[in-house]
Amino acid sequence: MTDFPDRPLRIGTRSSPMALAQVEQVSALLHKHEPDLNIEVVPVTTEADKWQGDLAQLGGKGLYVKEIDQMLQRGTVDMAVHCVKDVPGDRPLPQGLIFAAYLPRDDVRDVLLFPEGSERQTLDDLPPGAVVGTSAVRRKAQINRVRPDLSVVRVRGAVGSRVEKLDGTRKIDTKLDAMVLATSGLERLGIAHRGRQVFTVDEMLPAVGAGTLGLECRQDDGAVAGLLSQLNDERTMTEITAERVMLHGLRGHCNSPIAGHCISEPDGQLSLRGMVFSRDGSKFVHAHYWGESSNDPATLGTRVCAELLRQGARDIIEGIPH
Repeated sequence: MTDFPDRPLRIGTRSSPMALAQVEQVSALLHKHEPDLNIEVVPVTTEADKWQGDLAQLGGKGLYVKEIDQMLQRGTVDMAVHCVKDVPGDRPLPQGLIFAAYLPRDDVRDVLLFPEGSERQTLDDLPPGAVVGTSAVRRKAQINRVRPDLSVVRVRGAVGSRVEKLDGTRKIDTKLDAMVLATSGLERLGIAHRGRQVFTVDEMLPAVGAGTLGLECRQDDGAVAGLLSQLNDERTMTEITAERVMLHGLRGHCNSPIAGHCISEPDGQLSLRGMVFSRDGSKFVHAHYWGESSNDPATLGTRVCAELLRQGARDIIEGIPH
């Protein structure tokens, strides 16, 4: 139990089914610590949600969180639930805002789906020229790296609507033969059974912050920060810190295929892998370091970033239009 004041806790969130499911998860956890807590959900359809074109034309995927962050700064809401992978890494958090907690990380792996009724099971089952849908340039680069003969096309929208596009029950310009989505997203929506081939992190390195929900609030709101801190998972926070320090140092934009994944080894050593790709996957740089004696996440993130830059990551990032 905490001593949260007798006032509603207003949670800002995107209005997609996935985002609302995430808020429901967070609300249930908060009620375990504060059973009488009055939670008000404030859903927002962001500009990025409305736009079906290339997000770079609007200013990048940071638009998924920008409007909610502005509401938080204005005091319209008291906290926000963000998928950490959607939080821009090339600039600091908006003034006055902090992540007070990270929930324990979900499955970070990507998974391949096929249309309902298809007997195909793996990427190898797809013939040359098959069309694979994904919303992430990171996935496109890694698919093209091993299967340059496939056509990887951008498909955006809520996860449920993307699956409908794959099945042909929602209109789309190009017929899809397969689709890559996040395992954690399918699990949150209760449709994990649709996944066929789950890629290992060696086959497809995850996005920075993959599988993690961050709970954000105003730095000067001690009551909310204290409440949220009850839900913080220290291991996840440490690993996310290493990944995001690396990402910040790379200064990638929304069209940069950057992947990064930190884990805690059984002996407690941090292990961070980072990769930067060209859009078609034909060029890439890779670095993998351990925390060693200091085992400091920020030091580790800086070290992996420096090695990627030494190998030419800046030229690859600057060579991608944005």
